[in-house]
Amino acid sequence: MKIMIGSGRAGSAIALTLVAISATLMPVGPLPAARAQTAPENTDVRLRRIEAELRAVQRKVFPDGAGKAFGPEITPSASSSPATLPAPTAVTDILTRMDTVEAQLQRLTAASEENQNHLAKLEARLATLEAASAPATNAAVPAAELPSAGPAIALVAPAADLPKPAKPAQKPALTKPEAVKTEVSPDRVAAVMAIEKPSSDDKAEDEYAYGYRLWEAKFFPEAQQQLLRVVQQYPRHARISYARNLLGRAYLDDGKPGTAAQYFLQNYQADRKGDRAADSLLYLGVAMNRLKEEKRACVAFAEFRLTYPAELTGRLKAQYAAATNPVTCN
Repeated sequence: MKIMIGSGRAGSAIALTLVAISATLMPVGPLPAARAQTAPENTDVRLRRIEAELRAVQRKVFPDGAGKAFGPEITPSASSSPATLPAPTAVTDILTRMDTVEAQLQRLTAASEENQNHLAKLEARLATLEAASAPATNAAVPAAELPSAGPAIALVAPAADLPKPAKPAQKPALTKPEAVKTEVSPDRVAAVMAIEKPSSDDKAEDEYAYGYRLWEAKFFPEAQQQLLRVVQQYPRHARISYARNLLGRAYLDDGKPGTAAQYFLQNYQADRKGDRAADSLLYLGVAMNRLKEEKRACVAFAEFRLTYPAELTGRLKAQYAAATNPVTCN
């Protein structure tokens, strides 16, 4: 074993230490037999202890000498280091995000309950429109009393063309006013007959398209009967929402807002996700305004804004502006 020894007082201290150690190692007198057998083992143990003590002395004497000091044999344990917080893991991040999502869901649930309560009140008020709209005008006819469609469209003269009722002295009074038959001009008959009826594999689509053409040509009574046939015969067709809405438009454009309101309300309540349910709700407000029911018109417009915000700023933006312009709502 080679030990580096410095000079000066430090070297003297080490030398004295070595002399004392060597003295302890020198045998004194003969060793007993048992001690002689264990001498190599004891000597090895003592040598290791001495070497450890020499290293400690050398570290003390030469604390910063290059190549003169041994590395420390005892190092601070990990437990002696100051405690640090654990780094965030994926699990803690997920738990934090779940807490945030739960808080947002609670707020959304509260807002949803408030909206449902508001909708329930609006529906209750709209439910009264059907009963109130029938007596609001003399032109309104209950849907149950509308004539059923025959094999062909009956040409109906507009209300302005109806003849004055005959005097009792000349002609007995009719028991059913709706049984009055009026004559139409040959020009009107020819104009209606000139409108071509589509013919394709989809008969329901053809019937609806023909009703639309009649309405577009302003033959409103004929369009009413044609569209009523579509509604009655094809209630499950893809065009049913279109047909009900256009039926209401035909009555509205014919100066019969009471009957129009019934069909608009029916189309909206039957399927609020229908293709023309938003149109029917908007024109329900128009019909109510023409019936001088401004408050109910405002209710319909408010329901339209709440239920169809996308249509309000999109496809029906111009129609909504025109419909609400003459109405003053609180």
